[in-house]
Amino acid sequence: MQSRSIDEQEFLAGYDAAQYRKPSFSVDLAIFTVCEDRLNVLLVKRSEHPAMGRWALPGGFIDPLRDSTIESCALRTLLLKTGVSPPYLEQLKTYGSKDRDPRDWTATTVYFALMASDQVTLQGNQKEVRWAPIHGDSVDVKLAFDHRLILADAVERLRSKLEYTHIAVHLLPEEFTLPELQKVYEIILQVPLDKSSFRRRVGQADMLEEIGGKLRDGVGRPAQLYRFKHYEKQTFFPRSMSRYAR
Repeated sequence: MQSRSIDEQEFLAGYDAAQYRKPSFSVDLAIFTVCEDRLNVLLVKRSEHPAMGRWALPGGFIDPLRDSTIESCALRTLLLKTGVSPPYLEQLKTYGSKDRDPRDWTATTVYFALMASDQVTLQGNQKEVRWAPIHGDSVDVKLAFDHRLILADAVERLRSKLEYTHIAVHLLPEEFTLPELQKVYEIILQVPLDKSSFRRRVGQADMLEEIGGKLRDGVGRPAQLYRFKHYEKQTFFPRSMSRYAR
C-alpha cells in the first residue's frame, strides 16, 4: 500500500530539530576608529574561560529570543560595547571549524564597523575594554581564539575598500576639512597622498558639500568645512587612491 504523502505543514509539525547536532554560532566585530593619528580597533578582555584574561574582538552568541537576524545580533553587541549604532557596518566573512574554540564546534560571522572616535563612549571598565592601535595588520597584544587572523582580514578589507570608495568619511565627525579627510586615507592606506591629486579625485566624485560660511582655524589659513552628501549612497573612485601617492 502506498503511504500517504504529507504536506509541508504536517512535516514541520513533526520535525525534530534535536536529532541533529548543531554548532555554536556567534557574531564578532572588528570596530575601527582613527585617533591620535592611528587606526585603532576595539578590544575587550575576556573575563572567563576559555582564554580568560586575553584580549579579543567583541562579540557574542546569537540569542534566538532577541536576535531576528545575524546583523541584529551584531548591532546589539555593538550598541552594548560602544553605546552607539555605527554609521557603517559591513559583513566580512564567516569562520568556522572544530578547532577554533576548545568548547565545541563553532562558527562566527564577522562584521567590521567604522565610527568617529568622538562619537563613542566605551561602555565598562577601561581595563576591560579599550582601543588598541593597529601596527601593520595586527595589535601588540596576543588575541584569543583566531581573532588575529580575523583582524588581519578585516584590516585588509578596510584598506581595499578605501582604495576605491568614500567610506573613510565614517571615521570623521559630521563636519570635517579636506586635510582631515586626506589624513584618514593616509593613515589607513599607509602612504602619503599628493594633495592636488587627492582633492581632484574627491571633487570629481562629487561626494562632499561645503558648509557655507564655516571655517576651521588651524596652522596657516582657516580651512573650509565640508560634510558628506549621501551617506546611504556608495561612492566609487575610478582609480585607486594610493595611485596618487607622493
